[in-house]
Amino acid sequence: MTTPAVPDLNIPGVYRIENISVKEGMPMILDMTRAVYPHDDVYGQYCTVQDFIDAPPDEVFEYLSDPRSLEEWTYSMRGFEETEEAGLWISDDRIGDNTKIYTRTVSSPDARTVDYHCAWDQDKHLWMIYLMRVIDAQVVLNKPGSVVLWTNCHHPFYDENPYPETAPSDREPWVGDFWELFYAGHLMELRNLKAICEHRYAHGQPITPEWMR
Repeated sequence: MTTPAVPDLNIPGVYRIENISVKEGMPMILDMTRAVYPHDDVYGQYCTVQDFIDAPPDEVFEYLSDPRSLEEWTYSMRGFEETEEAGLWISDDRIGDNTKIYTRTVSSPDARTVDYHCAWDQDKHLWMIYLMRVIDAQVVLNKPGSVVLWTNCHHPFYDENPYPETAPSDREPWVGDFWELFYAGHLMELRNLKAICEHRYAHGQPITPEWMR
């Protein structure tokens, strides 16, 4: 069964072989390819980090899907306690001095996606969304293991605290003040995740530790 012929998409900004030849399109592609990119062009609106982990994808996914794993592999989230609302956790984000952070995990075993819905100071609007996906490396790299993709979107609330009345009076920084450092910071944390998973798997230990079970 073949798909029906697609009509001409006469839409400005849509480039397809039907309306622009390879010879015409190549200079456009080359013009978008640069040796040096401004930081804001790369990390202004979205921040994505990725890495290979030499451990089975199902086990890496299981570990990530429990928000308490953040206690181990993130730089600054500590002291997780489940609130009275099932699935909603509160912890300290020590990068923000006296800051409480709320976290809810939304995961899909079939797609191996793990999304952390978070917010500083209040739990009514979890607007900081950390999007993660665990991929079977056998499929994409032809070797055993996992590829982890992690993306953040620059929500407008990063620019200004929408709930200033919930913030500690003695706290100076706002989470958005660190946006330009998100790539480096998240890459460090992803490497923490890699080191933990690979160490446990290589030593025959469960990646999800007993204290989380």
